[in-house]
Amino acid sequence: MGKLEGKIAVVTGGNSGIGLATAKRFVAEGAKVYITGRRANDLDRAVREIGENVTAFQGDVSVLADLDRLYKLVKDEAGRVDIVFANAGGGEFSPLGDISEEHFDKTFAANVKGVLFTVQKALPLMGQGGSIILTGSTTSITGTPAFSVYSATKAAIRNFVRSWILDLRGRKIRVNVLSPGATKTPGLLGLAPAGQEQELLDGFAKDIPLGRVGDAEEIASVAVFLASDDSSYITGIELFVDGGSAQI
Repeated sequence: MGKLEGKIAVVTGGNSGIGLATAKRFVAEGAKVYITGRRANDLDRAVREIGENVTAFQGDVSVLADLDRLYKLVKDEAGRVDIVFANAGGGEFSPLGDISEEHFDKTFAANVKGVLFTVQKALPLMGQGGSIILTGSTTSITGTPAFSVYSATKAAIRNFVRSWILDLRGRKIRVNVLSPGATKTPGLLGLAPAGQEQELLDGFAKDIPLGRVGDAEEIASVAVFLASDDSSYITGIELFVDGGSAQI
C-alpha cells in the first residue's frame, strides 16, 4: 500500500511543473487526484502523463465560480477531500518604480486570493485529520530584485498558515507551507528571455549551497511527506526545499 492509499487529493496548477510532478507522486502513492489548470491542452497532456486515477478540471483559482464548479465535481464523484495542495500561482519581474496596478492585481489574485478560496471552499468536504499544503517560496523571507510583489504574496500565505492552524484546531486538519527554492519548471524558465534559460539557471545555482537548482520531483517528494501520516505531528511550518539557499 502507498502512503496515500484511498485518499482524495486536489492539486491546483497540476498541469505542469511542481503541481504535475506532485500529482504523479500522489497517484503513485495510491491517491485519486483532481488537477486544475487554465489551459485545456496542458491538462490533457498531464492526464496522459499521469495515466490513471486522475481527473482534470479546467478553471482559474482566482475565479470563485470556477472553484465552486471544481468542488461540486469532487463532491459528486468522490464525496470528500483529504488533501489540498494549493499550488497554482506565479509571478513576473517588475522593479519598484515600474509596478503597474495590473501586475499587482494579477499576482495577488492568483497567489493570495486563489489560495485562500481554494482552501476555504474545500473545507466543507474535509473531515478530521486532512492535510492542506500551500506552495510558498524562499522569497517569503529573502529579498529579490524586481520580484517584490510576488515575494509579498508568498509572505502573505505564510501568515495564512500561522492563523489557519488556530482556526482549524478543532478539526485536526494540518496546514503547512512547502517553500521551494529555484526549481527547474516551465514557470521559472519562462522568466528568462528566449534562449537565455540556461543562463538563468546557472545564475540561481551560484547562490545555492548544493550548487544546482532543484527538480520538480524533489519538491513532489516533500509534498508526499506533508500529505501523508509521516508528518502527522507537523502543522503550521514553512518547510524549505531549496538546496540551502534561504538558510545562508
